[in-house]
Amino acid sequence: MAPAPAPSLPALPVPTRKGRTVSLWLFGVLGFLLIALVGYFVWALGSVASIVGLVLALIPLTIVFLGVRLIDRWEPEPKRLIAFAIAWGAVAAVGLTLLVDTALTLLFDIRSEEFSAVVQAPIVEEFWKGLGVFLIFLLARRAFDGPVDGIVYGALVGAGFAFTENIQYFGLSLIEGGGEQLTVTFVVRGLLSPFAHAMFTAMTGFAIGLVARRHGSAGSAFGAGAVGLIGAILLHALWNGSATFADFFGLYFTLQVPLFVGFILGIVALRREEARLTRARLSDYAAAGWFTPEEVTMLATPAGRKVGLAWAAQLRGDRRRLMRAFIKDATELASVRQRAITGRDPLAVDDERALLIRTRATRAALLAY
Repeated sequence: MAPAPAPSLPALPVPTRKGRTVSLWLFGVLGFLLIALVGYFVWALGSVASIVGLVLALIPLTIVFLGVRLIDRWEPEPKRLIAFAIAWGAVAAVGLTLLVDTALTLLFDIRSEEFSAVVQAPIVEEFWKGLGVFLIFLLARRAFDGPVDGIVYGALVGAGFAFTENIQYFGLSLIEGGGEQLTVTFVVRGLLSPFAHAMFTAMTGFAIGLVARRHGSAGSAFGAGAVGLIGAILLHALWNGSATFADFFGLYFTLQVPLFVGFILGIVALRREEARLTRARLSDYAAAGWFTPEEVTMLATPAGRKVGLAWAAQLRGDRRRLMRAFIKDATELASVRQRAITGRDPLAVDDERALLIRTRATRAALLAY
């Protein structure tokens, strides 16, 4: 019998990871901080409350993570950077915030809960969360292509921070008010406002992403991030102030919900711009003969990708996996070319060569009979 087409592609060159990842040593440092943080929660809340808070905090974290994945589907970020962003928010930002809050309390004897909620918390928390986004820009600039990437990294840092903070809030609610108070806290923080911290820090990420698209320096990214940080602080203070001084549910539906809807509409507009840019860059390759115009439409539009995957499913052996690889490599190729055009990627030539080889081999495997 004639052999069937190979189920997988032969070994192909891959784009270099240099400038697109963070060192494992940073995860090691975060691991030590995590041990200290776990010890703090067990000491402050006890084992039972900590475990209950942990389990419940996973629910809003999952909601936010799935939402961010939808934003990030067009050009997914490297998995290690996604893990680092969540870990920075959940471990480093929380730990550093606790240290600063403790120091401020000891030095200035700040006892006002209103001041802490509306002034201190927004400034301290957003600073440390924003620092995580800025570190990703510095360490993995080749994976920081624009505003959408900034929103993704900022939202993931915020989601990680909210996860750890929710453990504390849920655990304290269980200790102080039992199941009834825990239910109220979970509904307010876990179901009504799971995206709050993600939305705050996304402001900082968005500002840094604007600079990243224009090949900005670290200094210009820092300046833009500071402007975004001000927006994040103001949103955070507004949120906490509505819960402290005003009718929370009244402001929630009249102000917070419209802000969230506006945030979503802004992301949709940015996604469309990202798709337009992908199509423009792939059209450059089509003009040189690497893709057909029909392939560009298939690769650079949501409807075209859907049709392409449906077509690949009907091929012998269900070749959707190959089509997904074709789409992923072509999208990354468009990003590489955009970075090369702006002059912000010294490794663009090598990555371009590897991705062109990969897309050509994947197309051949898709069409093989």
